[in-house]
Amino acid sequence: MNKSTLKVSLIQTDLVWENPKENLDRFSKKLESLYCGTDLVILPEMFTTGFSMKPKGLACDSGIIDYLKGHAAKGNFAIYGSVMFQKGDTYVNRGFFMRPDGSSTIYDKTHTFTLAGEHEVYQRGEEPAIAEYLGWRFNLQICYDLRFPVFARNTQDYDVIIYVANWPVPRVNAWDALLKARAIENMCYSIGVNRVGTDGTGMDYNGHSQVYNVLGHELLIHPWEKEGIETVEIHKSEIEKYRSKLRFLEDRDDFTLN
Repeated sequence: MNKSTLKVSLIQTDLVWENPKENLDRFSKKLESLYCGTDLVILPEMFTTGFSMKPKGLACDSGIIDYLKGHAAKGNFAIYGSVMFQKGDTYVNRGFFMRPDGSSTIYDKTHTFTLAGEHEVYQRGEEPAIAEYLGWRFNLQICYDLRFPVFARNTQDYDVIIYVANWPVPRVNAWDALLKARAIENMCYSIGVNRVGTDGTGMDYNGHSQVYNVLGHELLIHPWEKEGIETVEIHKSEIEKYRSKLRFLEDRDDFTLN
């Protein structure tokens, strides 16, 4: 079944530092409150732990798949968010896009955040990922990917680009500006879900989760800095209207990613 209008719910919340059980219990309550009331739920980056560089003993295994499958099926919605995940003898910052039928698309973060030493702990992903759902195409991204516009360039005819993040207060101006830019330059909806609160390293986060339309207009009140859940509607007809009227994507440069 395809849908021309989607309801998308953004969960902006504090995360309990390096405590998967407590975070999953809290997210269960939030997800249950959205059952059968939305089409897609987006969670922050590393939503089970916060942005920790200590995955040993904390990283998710296949149990997180069962967790997401269960809520997606009961809620009749898709879920996207990332977790620290054990992949063989290595760890990755893995995004899961879980559909209510139990199928999923995974994306391993390509641009690991060197400033925090993420590249020394987590293996970087090698491929971009497009998730298809209800007739829409979603480009899956994670946090630091936002700073690399070539990686996001819309050569794959996607409708929505999603960033899940732990993006701190000192650099939130860049978060705001780049999320808006990704929408305008790719003629798509750009959605960013960030956390709030303070992590175990003392880093502060103030959210600013947002949805931008094709023209870069905000769909949520800005700045959104409190914990909560916001649901917005996005429309396929709006994408088609402006891409037909403003044919900027047809003039894009040709390139390939090495």
